[in-house]
Amino acid sequence: MPLAILALAIGAFGIGTTEFVIMGLLPDVADTFDVSIPLAGYLVTGYALGVVLGAPLMTALGTRISRKRMLLLLMGLFIAGNVLSAVAPAFGVMLAGRVVASLAHGAFFGIGAVVAAELVAPQRRAGAIAMMFTGLTVANVVGVPLGTFVGQSFGWRVTFLFVAALGVLGLLGVARLVPDLPKAEGVRLRHELAAFRNVQVLLAMAMTVLGFGGVFAAVTYITPMMTDIAGYADSSVTWLLALLGLGMVGGNLVGGKFADRALMPMLYVSLGSLAVVLALFTVTAHNKVAAAVTLLLIGGLGFATVPPLQKRILDQASGAPTLASAMNIGAFNLGNALSAWLGGLVIAAGLGYTAPNWVGAALAASALVLAVVSSTLERRGAAGSRVVTGAQALTAVPEAEPARR
Repeated sequence: MPLAILALAIGAFGIGTTEFVIMGLLPDVADTFDVSIPLAGYLVTGYALGVVLGAPLMTALGTRISRKRMLLLLMGLFIAGNVLSAVAPAFGVMLAGRVVASLAHGAFFGIGAVVAAELVAPQRRAGAIAMMFTGLTVANVVGVPLGTFVGQSFGWRVTFLFVAALGVLGLLGVARLVPDLPKAEGVRLRHELAAFRNVQVLLAMAMTVLGFGGVFAAVTYITPMMTDIAGYADSSVTWLLALLGLGMVGGNLVGGKFADRALMPMLYVSLGSLAVVLALFTVTAHNKVAAAVTLLLIGGLGFATVPPLQKRILDQASGAPTLASAMNIGAFNLGNALSAWLGGLVIAAGLGYTAPNWVGAALAASALVLAVVSSTLERRGAAGSRVVTGAQALTAVPEAEPARR
């Protein structure tokens, strides 16, 4: 893989760290600003909404400049947002800093995926995308625990300065290693928007919302599930989350490898297996060892869907894929928010802490159904094209006969 993809992965590592590290620091931040935990939770919600809104907005604004320059601007925005969070004198200012940082998230991953795919041969594109996303998955294993430790030891403000420093490394890496690839000639915002008239692009995004949403339906409530149901101590949650992150790293790499060989079969296997494992989690959550193994599998199967879904978007929106690619990153976050809300509803209904696993299983199964529908429509379209081509060839024969005489 080109070193440029390593630079993109470093940026992804920083973005992944700032997205999730706030969860471990929320009580400290709430104490600093003398706000309640639910109010401090807006730092998580605000970031997620910023990703969903920022992905199309920032990508649209960047259609007139090169992708490398846009990546540099996004990393600059990310650094500014985290510095603002670190020095915030009031809660509202910190919330603004979180939103500023989040605006870079979707567009960076969306544009970065396009750049990574263009740096390698066509048969290695999913692997290149997976390598960039490795930065995000490793953030859950290394960046988030390390950032939480730094925040608990030296104060949460130091954590956000640390994340800003990661952003500086990512910016320098992009500036030094990512080539300034030429823009596709004649591609404007209207061409990027035209990709959304393709039903396959919309189906892929719906699969993203439902498939990865299935993962977050379970892991959003992993702390009470592991402590109240499985019987783990509160202190065990950190390494359990790291175990989930290890599964994500492995699943991401496996998904990238096999998506280059057989994209749709890879989606069938990962989404179907994810639905089964999430359903089984309602049972295995009652046993410590089984719960830990299941958590590893959920992380692996969940992230095994990421490279093939992102590559599916690039394939179906070829010619003008940047906005669609960025919007698909927003779809991941939309799925996270939707599934967390649905999981909360079933818990509030008195169905218990394992009930969100059934929600996740239903979401993943729905994504599998959409994958089958997408593949079926694609085959019918290809068959129709062959029929039309054959008919045109037959029609052309009589016209050619007089010329031979």
